[in-house]
Amino acid sequence: MKIIILAGGGGTRLFPLSRSCYPKQFMKIDGTDSLLMQTVKRFMKCSDPADLLVVTNQEYFHHVRSELVLCHAEDAHIILEPVGRNTAPAIALAARYCQDELGCDDDEILFVTPSDHAISKGEIFIQAVRQAETLADQGKIVTFGIRPVSPETGYGYIQAGEPYQTGYHVASFKEKPDLATAKAYVAAGNYYWNSGMFAFPISAMLAELKVHQPSIYGFSTRSYSEMNEAFAEMPNISIDYAVAEKSQNVVTLPLDVGWNDIGSWDAIYDLLEKDQSGNALQGDCLPLDCKNNLILGRSRLIAGIGLEDMLVVETDDVILVAKKGESQKVKDLVQELKQRGRREASEQTTMYRPWGSYEQLGGGPGYKMRRIVVNPGEKLSMQLHYHRSEHWIIMSGTAKVTVGDKVQMLHENSGIFVPQSTKHRLENPGRIPLTMIEVQNGSYLEEDDIVRFDEEKKL
Repeated sequence: MKIIILAGGGGTRLFPLSRSCYPKQFMKIDGTDSLLMQTVKRFMKCSDPADLLVVTNQEYFHHVRSELVLCHAEDAHIILEPVGRNTAPAIALAARYCQDELGCDDDEILFVTPSDHAISKGEIFIQAVRQAETLADQGKIVTFGIRPVSPETGYGYIQAGEPYQTGYHVASFKEKPDLATAKAYVAAGNYYWNSGMFAFPISAMLAELKVHQPSIYGFSTRSYSEMNEAFAEMPNISIDYAVAEKSQNVVTLPLDVGWNDIGSWDAIYDLLEKDQSGNALQGDCLPLDCKNNLILGRSRLIAGIGLEDMLVVETDDVILVAKKGESQKVKDLVQELKQRGRREASEQTTMYRPWGSYEQLGGGPGYKMRRIVVNPGEKLSMQLHYHRSEHWIIMSGTAKVTVGDKVQMLHENSGIFVPQSTKHRLENPGRIPLTMIEVQNGSYLEEDDIVRFDEEKKL
């Protein structure tokens, strides 16, 4: 069995911690492992790392690669989607990769899972995965239905029909309901939250695509490289709409594993530990006479007085304040920020790159300051800027710097000036991270004022 981990999404429902440059699968909700790392480690209990495939995009490639190294899953495969086309094309591409690159036959079982869900009962989940593999071996498309603990309006629902071995035939899939409908689903007893996880043999999925999504099936008959090249031509559709809601071959396994899709700040509140007043707190927080709040601090003291049922999330550049129960509207807030052209909608103050990261420290008319970290053995591209000069000050580590025709080594407390329109490169030849402060001066300081002379690494 191959495990397909979908990690290309750039959701906005956990803004301001999650943004398009750093979506929630890379977030560390409990301060330890990211959600992606938790997912990988969960499946390493029943699969070899070489049987894991992470589907993502070029923008997140370095994040995924770093996470796999940290959890000792370097042998896992990374599949890069050329463009975002939702889960049905992503799954079809992964299936073709398994056939062409891994030598899998049509009977190979694929288990598809999101990368950004939390599961607290890991051992029970692994047992359920093995049950799903057994049913999929019989030619079924298997999904997990989460036993609802409340009438959630943020989840889709699965209506269970007639029993089938350890599960049920799926009678129907339901869209996210209003509160009254969600209460009726929970009261009925045969409705489950749609987990977004599926298990199936490749042959069964291809057969369903041939009937219900012939265009995707047509692309799937090509080689992996041909399918990858034509990926942008595929329809933008989820596996639920494309196959699950139309197929008569889907069964569901009821599941109770402490599952949470972490799709809102209300869900984060449910997941975190609370104090005796029902407050979920992270960071430097001081609540007085506060009850049932989520308060997440990062870089400063967050003090609250008399708050109840509130969500307060602080980052370096944004403070989000909302009522509990209203967090589904965060995506509307992000859309409004985008319409206003606000940088905060997509960027954070710290931006990650294949070679390291940079953090915005401040700026004003004609200048900008950044803290740059270059990982050991990494380097930036040879480049120049037409509209700005740069002054670099080394804080720690060793830098190999090229400015024009001159190459030199710089150490702590030393600096160098890079004039406008001058080729330059920054490298870290050492064994510890290189940290420096960069001060930019000029009439135009945007990121598109970069002329690169090689494409090894991009800033």
